[in-house]
Amino acid sequence: MNSKVRRTTATSLFIGLATAFTLAVVLVEPARASGGVTWFALIPGLNTIWPHTLGATMVSLLLVLFAWAAGRQLEAARGRGTALVPDENLSLRNAAELLVGAVHSMIEGVLGNSGKQYVPLFGTFFIFILMANLLGLVPGFAPPTENFNITFALGIASFLGFNAIGIRRQGLVNYAKHFVGPVWWLAVLMVPLELIDTMVRPASLALRLAGNMTGDHLVLSIFTDLTKFVIPVAFYFLGAFVSLVQAFVFTLLSIIYVSLAIGHADEH
Repeated sequence: MNSKVRRTTATSLFIGLATAFTLAVVLVEPARASGGVTWFALIPGLNTIWPHTLGATMVSLLLVLFAWAAGRQLEAARGRGTALVPDENLSLRNAAELLVGAVHSMIEGVLGNSGKQYVPLFGTFFIFILMANLLGLVPGFAPPTENFNITFALGIASFLGFNAIGIRRQGLVNYAKHFVGPVWWLAVLMVPLELIDTMVRPASLALRLAGNMTGDHLVLSIFTDLTKFVIPVAFYFLGAFVSLVQAFVFTLLSIIYVSLAIGHADEH
């Protein structure tokens, strides 16, 4: 009897969520796409704050809660002596370990074993960007990463990160030598080129991410407005794929920049 009640409750919950999601797609998403109502605009006091700021703040808070809950589950597993054994069901701990493992593999493929220490930095980039991108798939929300202010801030963080790592790893003088080039008499030519190449990286990262997410969300909004049912589902899957790819590209490029900073310095 209890199992039957649980199945009935789960079915009712699923139907309720599906109905709410469909209504949101039909009623809220077209208005949001045309610059109208969003969920934030319906909350008094929040309609005066920029939506991308609210979206980025919400994603940050959700990730903090996610990390806290996953950490508690890991501590509980350690207390039981089962920290090395995955949970039977998909838990927050399993999801966190999956994400961290994926980022670690990405870093190890570029930087080798020495890149393990940078997992917190690049893991933060990947998970934040992924969740911010996926937020745009929820009707009534816009992805914070379609706004250049958010993506440029991420680009600046990446810029500061790879420069700080290069300087810390090799020292300021040795790190600065790669701007000169392989031979000293090319310095007049190489220094401006290297400086330009380094300084445009934050803008390049920002424009790539913001442009792709703006285009992806615009396509999704257009087809949702035109068709309403069934067909937009395919574009939701496409949007999820684009969200994952863009988080991967931003993180991978940031790792490559660290590799270049360390590699150039090692040559000296």
